[in-house]
Amino acid sequence: MREREIDIVVPDRFGEALASIPEGEKLSLDVRLESVHEGILVSATVRSTMHAECGRCLRDFTAPFEVEFQELFAYTPTEADEYGVHGDHVDLEPPLRDAVVLALPFQPVCRPDCPGLDPESGELRDAEAAMATNVDVDPRWAALADFKAVESLGSGVPESESN
Repeated sequence: MREREIDIVVPDRFGEALASIPEGEKLSLDVRLESVHEGILVSATVRSTMHAECGRCLRDFTAPFEVEFQELFAYTPTEADEYGVHGDHVDLEPPLRDAVVLALPFQPVCRPDCPGLDPESGELRDAEAAMATNVDVDPRWAALADFKAVESLGSGVPESESN
């Protein structure tokens, strides 16, 4: 068994959508290589910085990124999707790229309470405006809104039962 800490620079952009690890960004890998009967078992933790565009407000932001993966490099690969040992070496780039790209968020958000954009004006909403939006009530639900208003004013017990 061998353990290594490796810092590499991303040769090509990892990811294509709203979140990615851009070319030139540093990846820190903690790698553990174990000899097993079938080949070499690689366990790795990858740390980097993710560059993304918020899926709600469309602002650019960066965030720490971490992913773990484990892959077996077979001495004699039998399937097309298996990775092989080539002499004394294993090529970590394909499983590393797969693990990073699959772990990137599909809809990243700059912060959990991001209010996003106003659907009518397209402008960025502030948090207070997002909470107190004046939504037109569908007339089919208006009776329920009146019921809720009456219940919150009183004790919830009809007057005929309380007397």
